[in-house]
Amino acid sequence: MPIGRAGAFVFSLDFELLWGVRDRHTVQSYGAQLLGARAVVPRLLALFAERGVHATWATVGLLMCGTREEMHALCPALRPTYLDTKLSPYAELANVGPDEASDPYHFARSLVECVVATPGQELATHTFSHYFCAEPGQTVEQFAADLAQAVAAARAVGVTLRSIVMPRNQVQPAHVAACRAAGLVAYRGNLVHRYYQHGKLRTDRPLLRLARLVDAYVPLSGHNGLAWPLAEGGVVNVPASRFLRPYNPRAAFLERWRLGRITGDMTRAAQRGELYHLWTHPHNLGAHQEESLAALGHALDHYERLRDTYGMRSLTMAEVADEVLACDGVNET
Repeated sequence: MPIGRAGAFVFSLDFELLWGVRDRHTVQSYGAQLLGARAVVPRLLALFAERGVHATWATVGLLMCGTREEMHALCPALRPTYLDTKLSPYAELANVGPDEASDPYHFARSLVECVVATPGQELATHTFSHYFCAEPGQTVEQFAADLAQAVAAARAVGVTLRSIVMPRNQVQPAHVAACRAAGLVAYRGNLVHRYYQHGKLRTDRPLLRLARLVDAYVPLSGHNGLAWPLAEGGVVNVPASRFLRPYNPRAAFLERWRLGRITGDMTRAAQRGELYHLWTHPHNLGAHQEESLAALGHALDHYERLRDTYGMRSLTMAEVADEVLACDGVNET
């Protein structure tokens, strides 16, 4: 990338509701937090509109459906054959309610439409069925079939998909190639560090999870600003820098360390003309909403200072890809 390019602040959200946690939680165990996620989405959109922040909403395709009939009609014929059959959501479709009003855990069409209507927001995909790209048994062909239906679900709300976030950050090269074939230009890759490089797998060891937790407070993985990426055959990796963890009242005394870890890396990224990519889930902010939104507000306050001081910009994942691809095109000529 050209020397002197201003840095960029990227914010992405994995919007999934129960489809993203169904292998770990139930409505009984996690329903309050999912309803909290629904409440926090309009607040986030208002906050982003007020601050001029561009964000990428990587949304599960099943959430975009308006009715159970539409959901069934969009389901692909070729479905994932995970060795662990509990990972596939399709057997549960019989238990899904008829629409969003009766089943706010599986549908979010109204919220998706709010995202689409808010300036600066990118509706992206989190696959159609919250597809796990690195779990044993599935195939690239099954992933491509899933992705085709994600494209169709977004088209129903008037959006042409351009970016993707792989569920649990399970990024695989063959699956990235399938994304490129589907017309996507950006994906969220993982931080290049042993704690994060494979995403989250069901086989992750407790020590690895602990290391990621500690890294949220002290720089075990170092500085997490990112050099501007290169296009990889027409698709751009916009790696994650830091997961915005939910507020934890038991760790409230460590909040200044957690937020300092984020803002310190943001400052260095702005000074060096790098990217800083913060991400979270709406359901992470669904509990302790005031404290969690205050933490995000702290990061956005800092972004505004960096914008005014260093010219840092707020970009969606697709906007980053557009700049990278435009620059590569100039360099090739």
